[in-house]
Amino acid sequence: MTRLLDFPRIDPEALRVSLDGRNPAFYSDPNRVYAALHEHCPTFYWAEQKQWFFTGYDHVNALLRDRRFGRQILHIASRQELGLPEPEPHLENFDLAERHSLLELEPPEHTRLRTLVNRAFVSRHVEKLRPEIADIAERLIDAFEKDGETELLSSFADVIPVTMIARMIGIPDEMGPQLLKWSHAYVGMYMFKRSHADEHAADRAAREFADYIRRLIAERRREPREDLLTHMILTGHKGQYLTDDELVSTTIVLLNAGHEATVHQIGNSVRVILESGLPATEFFRDEAATERTVEETLRICAPVHIFQRWALEDVEIDGVTFRRGDKVSLILAAANLDPKKFSDPLVFKPDRQEAPNLRSAPASISVSARRWHGWS
Repeated sequence: MTRLLDFPRIDPEALRVSLDGRNPAFYSDPNRVYAALHEHCPTFYWAEQKQWFFTGYDHVNALLRDRRFGRQILHIASRQELGLPEPEPHLENFDLAERHSLLELEPPEHTRLRTLVNRAFVSRHVEKLRPEIADIAERLIDAFEKDGETELLSSFADVIPVTMIARMIGIPDEMGPQLLKWSHAYVGMYMFKRSHADEHAADRAAREFADYIRRLIAERRREPREDLLTHMILTGHKGQYLTDDELVSTTIVLLNAGHEATVHQIGNSVRVILESGLPATEFFRDEAATERTVEETLRICAPVHIFQRWALEDVEIDGVTFRRGDKVSLILAAANLDPKKFSDPLVFKPDRQEAPNLRSAPASISVSARRWHGWS
């Protein structure tokens, strides 16, 4: 095997990679590893994860849209047919919360659920929240500016997303710290370091989170308000409405996925901008420059790294044969560093205008100086 950077161990001929995802040298700077994979083995079998992974831009882009692959598989086959283990009893609450997640469903259920949620979002006029977001950001900055330094994630990045998403849904501001605790415990299920204790903590958070949302649903049915939860309860389409289980799953997705990814992207973006040494005028001279800067930070330090898909039928991709029920992983963060699509892919260029970034729905997968999440 070829040894690169002391990690990963790559065998290009066998398309096999050995890499400890908990290695700090990896999760503190995954882009260097992704560059090595692009050079030697863009499609590979990850020994520790016992799964095939794709990093090439074209393959990841195609697989995200390939209807031979899906987010779920139990809608077309049983666990017995596929040889999958039965659900773990200690994850009963977590599994229930995930059962109706927009991130896990396939059409027609995904289409029905997304239509109902989108109709509620449209009625909320999200654009009107801009001044409120700006006000919170300015007040937070004023609070730490006098000290000349701050820990950005806890004092700023953590606060804005959870506060705004909670307000949109109709959850009081004072619940923010508890929402963060539930969210951090919940997404422990997606970490490489996941232990039995993490699983129990995630299940407990799912139960407490769901119980709270169910109480809130009952309150909104008695006393409707101008908030997203009320709109999701009352908004129907062709005589269909969201069930309580669907309302719980959707609310958890909105809080967890929207919060976790946003927090770490703020941290990642500020870090890469500061490390670039370029003047602020390069990034924010006008709206177009700001948008390009945001896109470039999303490309080079993505908040979402890996998405998984099930093979819904026997299929061959890049010379690798998959059977129905096999699971594959798409490394979006690596695809956006593909040298075939991006010049000097490890270099931050705020004026870059090349291939569009690949992205999927937000999820609880993110890279930061604090932790590296696994996949969805």
